[in-house]
Amino acid sequence: MSDRRLARAPVGVMHLTDTLDIGGAEHMAVNLVNRLPRDRFRPYLCTTRRSGPLADLVASDVGQISLDRRYRFDERAVRNLVHFIRAHDVSILHAHGTAVFTAAVAALLPPYPLVIWHIHFGRHASVRNPGWMYRLIARRVDHTITVNEALASWASARLGIPAARVSYIPNFASCANGKEAGIALPGTPGERIVCVANFLPEKDHATLLRAMQQVVRERPAAHLLLVGAGGHTGNERGGRKIIDALGISDNVTMLGQRRDVPTILAQADIGVLSSTAEGLPLALIEYGRSGLPTVVTRVGQCADVV
Repeated sequence: MSDRRLARAPVGVMHLTDTLDIGGAEHMAVNLVNRLPRDRFRPYLCTTRRSGPLADLVASDVGQISLDRRYRFDERAVRNLVHFIRAHDVSILHAHGTAVFTAAVAALLPPYPLVIWHIHFGRHASVRNPGWMYRLIARRVDHTITVNEALASWASARLGIPAARVSYIPNFASCANGKEAGIALPGTPGERIVCVANFLPEKDHATLLRAMQQVVRERPAAHLLLVGAGGHTGNERGGRKIIDALGISDNVTMLGQRRDVPTILAQADIGVLSSTAEGLPLALIEYGRSGLPTVVTRVGQCADVV
């Protein structure tokens, strides 16, 4: 791609994410596309599978497309994406997570946009043999962004991406300050603990719940608020069973997926994360913005942030 083409202003930049469900990578995609300087870039957002609740947070001037991708390499989805890229003169594809598979294939066709791969999933850093698909895709990526230093090292050592084409850029939060009118929450002031994490295996809610049982023995009024979607693994149902088995159902409330997280954090007293793997969780940054004392596991970039 010529320097002359990239020098034209404004440049079409598309962020790609599989969904707009509430999650850290999805939030980051929305934050970034909303904050692109409009005098330099024309912003676009693509969901490769489906939209979701975060669509309400996307700025009104962001062009959007949903591909309804059915499987990893969906020819129809790629064809629709390439048509959109050509119609809107998109020069850069900024793919979050596994959306890179769709972006990299689309970039093989004219007008050959540049591909930036944004790696969020902290568990990648522990994978010694990433698999041929990841190694193949890595060759088609022009630059890689990681949310922690371990992932940056992994991208170079395990995927063979030259270090000069890998950048570590910490996540950032873009949210309200939580000073709006309070909402009714379970528990009493001074006793509320909050965990903002979707019910996914790597979030390890089971360990948190066992720890909560010990907390309740010392502080019977303590109350844990779990904020997050159930995911597709049945972990939310498993969490409810653990709560009942531990006898702490009066001290734990599942709030589900919420859009008023800053308001919830403003009324909490401690923020926790019990993950077994992380990149750099947005929840941790949001805890800091809310001034919450925080307890986290030593994974990803969490310890450095704390």
